[in-house]
Formats: sequence, C-alpha cells, structure tokens
Amino acid sequence: QVQLVESGGGLVQAGGSLRLSCAASGSIFSITAMGWYRQAPGKQRELVAIIINGGNTNYADSVKGRFTISRDNAKNTVYLQMNSLKPEDTAVYHCNAEKLIPKRAYWGQGTQVTVSS
Repeated sequence: QVQLVESGGGLVQAGGSLRLSCAASGSIFSITAMGWYRQAPGKQRELVAIIINGGNTNYADSVKGRFTISRDNAKNTVYLQMNSLKPEDTAVYHCNAEKLIPKRAYWGQGTQVTVSS
C-alpha cells in the first residue's frame, strides 16, 4: 500500500501562485511515476502534470509555462508549483502514484485550489 498526503491548496487571486506538495509513504518501491490531476465541478478528472523516474515530465497544454512539477526523492515528495493562476484552474487537485509491482494506481484525498477573478 502507498499513502499519499497532499497539502498546499487554498484560495488565491488570479495571477497569484500556490505550491502543492504530495508526500508518499508506505510501500513506495517500484513507483514509476507521480503526477497531479484535477477535477473541476461537472468535469472529468484531467491530467495536469506528471514526472516519471529519470525526471522526464509532461504537462497539459493548458498549464504549460505556468506550472512546474518536481520531485524530492530524499523526502519521497512531489511538488506542483503553480504560477499565473487563472480562475479556470479552480479544481480539486489529486496526487497520483503509479506502482509497477503490483501494477496499480494510488490517489491522494485531494486538495482544493480556488482562484478568484
């Protein structure tokens, strides 16, 4: 089992910044990728950013140039630095970990990000 604990959400004005953190614990052996997804009311959950072992990253087009995902392996923590926030970034942000052995995905409880105009 892998436990993911998110922090860092909140209310911010448009143009502001927030940094989300996701700390992983438990059976973290063979985690191959960690990422952030978000779900706005009435919408499907969507990928925001992902970082795989080796450091390669991938971003949704809507956040490229504004968000940065990073990882601290010593702390088993992944971060999402969000700059130039827009009202359309408002959503519940969920941390995700992809484990290879056994193959399954783990999710955090989610943290609310609200961007006011």
